[in-house]
Amino acid sequence: MARIVHEELSRRIIGAAMQVLNELKPGLDEKLYERAIIIELKRGGHDIAVQRSYPVIFRGELIGSLVPDLIVDDAVIVDPKVVACFTETHVAQMIGYLNITDLDLALLINFKNARLEWKRVLRSQENEEGTKPDLRA
Repeated sequence: MARIVHEELSRRIIGAAMQVLNELKPGLDEKLYERAIIIELKRGGHDIAVQRSYPVIFRGELIGSLVPDLIVDDAVIVDPKVVACFTETHVAQMIGYLNITDLDLALLINFKNARLEWKRVLRSQENEEGTKPDLRA
């Protein structure tokens, strides 16, 4: 049976997001939910990096930087959204962040509706046999 990457931490992050949505309700700006989830996660004892910048290098040259919204416990990227639905663009952005940060898991969290939505995005990894492991998203 395959293991779930950062299972317990994911549960805590999603639980914090549920608390935020239950209290604030839908209909607010994305940044307000982001600030609220930072407060909730810090109260839960988590370390939060906000807008940490990562350099992007191409052929030895700095070409820019990527700035994920939140990184929880130096392990999981969290990207709060207020969108109708997650798109391939959202997922592709998270994969880019994962590749640059060398982290394994990103959580897209959507505060648009009364029921919280989330999506786990995993960085592609190869095991010793050269095949990708079955990491259930």
